[in-house]
Amino acid sequence: MSKDSFAQSAAYLKQAVPLMIKYQIPTTPANYTLWYSYVSASMPELNHAIDQAIKLQGTCSLTTCERLFHQHLAAQDEQQIETMKLSLAAMASELGHTMQDALSDTGAFQTMLDRSFERLSQIDDEGLSLEDTMGILRDLVRESRDVRMSTMHFRSQLSNAEKEIKELREMLNETRKLANEDALTGLLNRRAFGLELDSLIRSRHPFSLILADIDRFKSFNDEYGHLLGDQVLRAFSQRMRECCRDGVTAYRLGGEEFALLLPGRNLSLSRQMAESLRRAIEKMSILDRKSGKRIDHITSSFGVSEFNGQETGDTLVERTDKLLYKAKELGRNRVMPLAL
Repeated sequence: MSKDSFAQSAAYLKQAVPLMIKYQIPTTPANYTLWYSYVSASMPELNHAIDQAIKLQGTCSLTTCERLFHQHLAAQDEQQIETMKLSLAAMASELGHTMQDALSDTGAFQTMLDRSFERLSQIDDEGLSLEDTMGILRDLVRESRDVRMSTMHFRSQLSNAEKEIKELREMLNETRKLANEDALTGLLNRRAFGLELDSLIRSRHPFSLILADIDRFKSFNDEYGHLLGDQVLRAFSQRMRECCRDGVTAYRLGGEEFALLLPGRNLSLSRQMAESLRRAIEKMSILDRKSGKRIDHITSSFGVSEFNGQETGDTLVERTDKLLYKAKELGRNRVMPLAL
């Protein structure tokens, strides 16, 4: 690295660290890489995404950092390195033994070549017979064939290793995805919700929480079976996903329970979104493939709260959950609190 490059890298690092401290970003290698790339302005799309997150959330949350790192950086660098580490332990022993065998065969062949050429050089000096000469050549052909087979085997092992690395890379990506995503719906899961909520609480930036629950969901499973229940969950999740604009994020907390985190939104705007979502759910129509019947009486209930700037994440969830259950008690298919 040239002196100029080193100086530039040091300058970027001096800019990145204070930003990480300001936004309470954990000092992990992945986050260093993310914020170093941010201050270097080498990836405009990444900078735009981080700027949007800061604008809406007042920070760049842990899950946002993780998501942006994997979207913009890990696919190019970190994922390949991690995959190589994973594959190394599995393949090192086998490849090591194969390489050792190949090198041993190659060494033996080199010794045999030296010996054979020494003998062939005696043709002029000692006048080797045709039979002796042909014997030397036959030995050369046999030994070269063995080395060729050994080399082909080693090449085959390397090819298999390359395929295994590719498979491991795909498995790694899938495992990383499953860590934060709900398998059935594709929404973010409870783990991701907890991380994002904690980050928003620490930032003290305004935001609101919506908790949603599908009304009488158990009856769908009891009457139509779990396959239709899964269809209902996926259709509900799609409606939730359609709300995810301008920093809004949807989560499946488990069963028929869902959540939306709305950075920068007050209670009034969040309640309007919940009401729009409730109406969209009310219009859903799902075909039961087993009976041929169309199910169109799906409804949902909502609780909406705005962060008061002081409470903990658990307190906010508990307060919002009480509003959700109040909506259930009042007859379901409604948003609480009621509009002012």
